[in-house]
Amino acid sequence: MTERQHKALRITGWVFLGIFLLALVGGGIAYSKREILLKTTLAKAIRKAKRDYNLDVRIGSAKFTGLSSVAFTDISVVPADRDSLARIQRVEVAVRFWPLLAGKVGLSGMTLENGLIQVVKRDSLTNIDFLIHRKKSDSLRTETETTNRRTDLSDVTENLIDNILSKIPDDLNIQNLEFRGMDDNDTISLLTQTALIKNEQVTSTLKLNGNLATWHITGTADPADREYDLALYAEDQNGRPKPVELPYIQKKYNLKVQVDTLRAELRDVDRSGGEFRLEGAGSVRNLRINHPAIARTDVLVQRAAMDANLFVGENFVGIDSSSTLHLGTVSARPFVKYTLTPAKLYEVQLHTDLMDAQSLFNSFPQGLFESLEGMQVAGKLKYDLAFQLDTALPDSVKFNSGLTSDGFKVLKMGKTDFAAINHPFVYTPYEKGKPVRDIIVGPKNPDYTPLDQISPDLRNALLTSEDYNFFTHKGFNEKAFRVSIATNFKEKSFKRGASTISMQLVKNAFLNRNKTLSRKVEEILIVWLIENQHIVPKERMYEVYLNIIEWGRNIYGIGEAARYYFAKTPAELSLGESIFLAFVVPRPKAALNWFVPGGGLQVRNVRGYFKLIGRIMARRGLTAPDSGAYGFYDVRVREGLRRPVIAVDSLFQGDSLMTDPIDIDGDDEDEGGTGGIGNFFRKLFKGRNNVQEKRPDNDQPAAQPADRIDAPTIEPALTDTVKSRKQLRQERREQKRREKEAKKALEANTQ
Repeated sequence: MTERQHKALRITGWVFLGIFLLALVGGGIAYSKREILLKTTLAKAIRKAKRDYNLDVRIGSAKFTGLSSVAFTDISVVPADRDSLARIQRVEVAVRFWPLLAGKVGLSGMTLENGLIQVVKRDSLTNIDFLIHRKKSDSLRTETETTNRRTDLSDVTENLIDNILSKIPDDLNIQNLEFRGMDDNDTISLLTQTALIKNEQVTSTLKLNGNLATWHITGTADPADREYDLALYAEDQNGRPKPVELPYIQKKYNLKVQVDTLRAELRDVDRSGGEFRLEGAGSVRNLRINHPAIARTDVLVQRAAMDANLFVGENFVGIDSSSTLHLGTVSARPFVKYTLTPAKLYEVQLHTDLMDAQSLFNSFPQGLFESLEGMQVAGKLKYDLAFQLDTALPDSVKFNSGLTSDGFKVLKMGKTDFAAINHPFVYTPYEKGKPVRDIIVGPKNPDYTPLDQISPDLRNALLTSEDYNFFTHKGFNEKAFRVSIATNFKEKSFKRGASTISMQLVKNAFLNRNKTLSRKVEEILIVWLIENQHIVPKERMYEVYLNIIEWGRNIYGIGEAARYYFAKTPAELSLGESIFLAFVVPRPKAALNWFVPGGGLQVRNVRGYFKLIGRIMARRGLTAPDSGAYGFYDVRVREGLRRPVIAVDSLFQGDSLMTDPIDIDGDDEDEGGTGGIGNFFRKLFKGRNNVQEKRPDNDQPAAQPADRIDAPTIEPALTDTVKSRKQLRQERREQKRREKEAKKALEANTQ
């Protein structure tokens, strides 16, 4: 080593020595003044809490107990004019040294004794209103800033997770900390008797509402490396296993949720490629759910788990396709992404590999699909789902769903034999959950009508309005699903369904009338089984459908309907009578309301429907083209159902209100014009909500298929209301928009 190098080393050594001495001097000064600095900092924080949140914060004493640990006693936090938010007898915290040098506060230890944290609601006021009001004022103050400067969600999420995880200490010792929630009627209490983290081992004992249940959280925690593996389970007063549950939720929301064991694991937190990523897993064992909207009885999920890889970007959040969802012994790969800007975009995918079909059926939650329980199958199945909705372009919605099979076959039916409808059987319709009467679907019933003895006009009219592709599809109409999704999104409510005749038949013949999520999914599965396994021929399905659906108050099946309305057999029905019967299927109980005194049909609304259905049938070669209204004027209800004609004063007959300018639909207008079809859809969409709300006795589903041409709703007589020209112009503009949507819906049926 040269002399110059020795000299450089000596200079470097002296420099480091000088810095070290300065650090010692500075540290000594800071150490001697640390109590004063602590009091100054606390006083400043207390003033800020009072100024910004109107909180009264009091601390009995605060002092250092070590080089980097501080102890506080008799802490209280009370919002102005509200109940106390927090009271803690003693808490001691120690911070990590190295994060502190970078300006971050990370806890290395915490001891807490005898505390209470409570949220109290009295009438409409709570003791955390200061947080809500603060958030509102902050959002108003920063609205302009947010508009000019885009918030990066990945940064926000990273800061939030970092702040949470950094406050979990390596060593934790909590004794008697109670979390309490109170409102005018209920109180929920969770007392943490002990909560320990020591040598990366987690143990705890929590008491729910006194001695109602004892909860335990156990597992491992490595706060320094941000790795956690925790489990939650419960015991009763005698130490016997008991489900984890919150009676408060069941009482308030009528939702029963129980679980034997709940596990959560955090494996990694990372920032990569502009995205914040979080890798973890979760699982449940013996999850029980009960809610009227889900199923009639308890739904039991014996085992479910998910290996989840979450990602957050600048303007999106989601679940990566590398995640795996486990249900029983089968698994699937989900993908979910929600993009906020420039327009909200929803993306969902779910894919499986070929899986053993019996394993899939065995993995179904118990109580979810009652009619499938006990079914034995062979072969393999594979499911694929892809969904995308751009809120700026809802009509471009993408939806594809398919269950493909490899050697799949049914070896033994389960609780319900779906092949039973191939033979005579008894059908029991329900009204408001109560059985109406038993109906024999077979030759022993004089009103039962085989398919080939039903008028072709009736068969074709009903197919045109309900499900024209019935004989070619396999139970589902994906285009109808897409139209339904787009329509419901634009209307911001459930306005249109996507049920095919196959789905309607299964719903009526095999399932209860409870409108639950499980029934809808079960309906889809049964339809797939019947259609793909050819359990019931298409002709038989349509025959049964026509013989069991409702056509009026206590009128079931085409035999009863033809005799009741027209004193005819189904084979004798004319084109007009057939279109009328198709017209009333969506709302059968209102059928007689469409007839005027004397037995004819109302012109308003109804004639436009006849022309629409008739033109579609003519275009498809199902009937001859007609410049009129396809039998509308020939329909006469049987004499016993006619109302007497009331004499009308001649002066009243000449009143201008007798002609509705919106309802003029000349016979010479084409299908795409603004005549009868336009008037029909105007009335159809104008009054649909009111009919659904005002007819509680209607047992038909409120949502209709996307490919069904719905019957319009009953409206006030023409003399009830005088509309201004401005109102009429507004209705016409709105109608143009509605007509475009209706045509798109019709395409789902015609293509």
